[in-house]
Amino acid sequence: MTMEEDKPSTTVAEPSVAAVPIAPVRPPVPRPPAPQNGEARASTSDSDSDSAGPPRATGVSGAEYEISEESRVVRERQEKAIQELLMKRRASALAVPTNDMAVRARLRRLGEPITLFGEREMERRDRLRMIMARLDSQGELEKLLKVHEEEEAAASAALEDGDDQMVQYPFYTEGSKALMNARIDIAKYSIKRAASRLERARRKKDDPDEDMDAELDWALRQASSLELDCSEIGDDRPLSGCSFSHDGKLLATCAISGVAKLWSMPEAKKFATLKGHTERLTDVQFSPVHNLVATASADRTAKLWNTEGSQLVTFKGHLDRLARIAFHPSGKYLGTTSFDKTWRLWDVETSEELLLQEGHSRSVYGIAFHPDGSLVASSGLDALARVWDLRTGRSILALEGHVKKVLALSFSANGYYLASGGEDNTCRIWDLRKKKSIYIIPAHSNLISQVKFEPQEGYFLVTASYDLTTKIWSARDFKPVRTLSGHEAKVTSLDIAGGKFPNQRLCIFF
Repeated sequence: MTMEEDKPSTTVAEPSVAAVPIAPVRPPVPRPPAPQNGEARASTSDSDSDSAGPPRATGVSGAEYEISEESRVVRERQEKAIQELLMKRRASALAVPTNDMAVRARLRRLGEPITLFGEREMERRDRLRMIMARLDSQGELEKLLKVHEEEEAAASAALEDGDDQMVQYPFYTEGSKALMNARIDIAKYSIKRAASRLERARRKKDDPDEDMDAELDWALRQASSLELDCSEIGDDRPLSGCSFSHDGKLLATCAISGVAKLWSMPEAKKFATLKGHTERLTDVQFSPVHNLVATASADRTAKLWNTEGSQLVTFKGHLDRLARIAFHPSGKYLGTTSFDKTWRLWDVETSEELLLQEGHSRSVYGIAFHPDGSLVASSGLDALARVWDLRTGRSILALEGHVKKVLALSFSANGYYLASGGEDNTCRIWDLRKKKSIYIIPAHSNLISQVKFEPQEGYFLVTASYDLTTKIWSARDFKPVRTLSGHEAKVTSLDIAGGKFPNQRLCIFF
């Protein structure tokens, strides 16, 4: 063997050498010669990592290949997404103070700014949660434990010294005197309503002259024979909500132009315009007792109007745009939902905020009161619906089943059915007695924007959808009764006029 044959592989072979070239499937990356006779590498591990160049992958044959820049970017993006997911999971498991002063104190002890420009209370609490999760992921549990010990030491020192300036926060949010009075009033009201409903149900069951099936069949025949009565342009911009008055003689509509209008029925003649909001309107509702109208807007406020078009009250407090609103059956209270992840209860007479209720992990959208007035249901963009007891403030049911956002809710007059509809194109019927879904109606080919039970007896259910149609369903077996088509764009809202059959003017849709 000659010396030329011992030279590195970078030397060019003589053209006179007769060799049969074998074309590899993929040319291997040149590698430095391995150390011989126990010779140590000249560079340290640090220098090796610095000069490693682009990452390589090892194939089945053992050859190393360079990873493309695009693959490296995709891999880094995936790793970053996994880290963010783990961070969010870790953050959701941490206990974070709910009181804003306690949140500020903990941020100060962690060496973080106690507030940022334009930061709200809920955003500050989320920032603290993410900071604690980051410290936990970085293995700095000692720092968190030290901060916790400092808080406990400060509290115990304040108690020993008799410092009256130290405020002790309870584990719950203490309600106001007005809220307690409202709960008592709601309890008294709901007991009377429930007793009346049960008495009426017993009478229908025991009275031999009452044929509930025949009455239901007759109501469904009336619903199946519905025809278009009138069509009217409501606004220059798309309409977002509609509501009949308690006697069915008036109709209120609202639009994304920020204007609400009042119409006399059945001639559909406009007689008042409600202007006052600075952003688009998201919902409008008539009071079930008085001729008062409430509007909700993206300007974070709700307003109360009379039928002459005069503004009476403004409800302020939400931190983000409002979604839906609903009156309590007594007409004394108003419920509002918002994209700030809360729903709130207001006193109509004093415009005081009685209750700020959290409970959804994402924006709260739908709201509906039980006909007895004892319960309220809320739904959100977290695909969850909750039922709350207004007399105690507790969440008594969490209704899980929808796979996408839940946008609409409606209680039946029978007291135990709750309908919900959402972006998964289905309407679910929940039985409050069984605490589960008993019917799943594949109602539409697009999202369901609104659901409403017939208000007097709950004989049928109506759903509105972005597939340009509204549909009527039997409350006996939830089979389709009638499809109402004619709109040329998304159907965003619906309402059913009050009154007893056959005088009930049924369903004008927008």
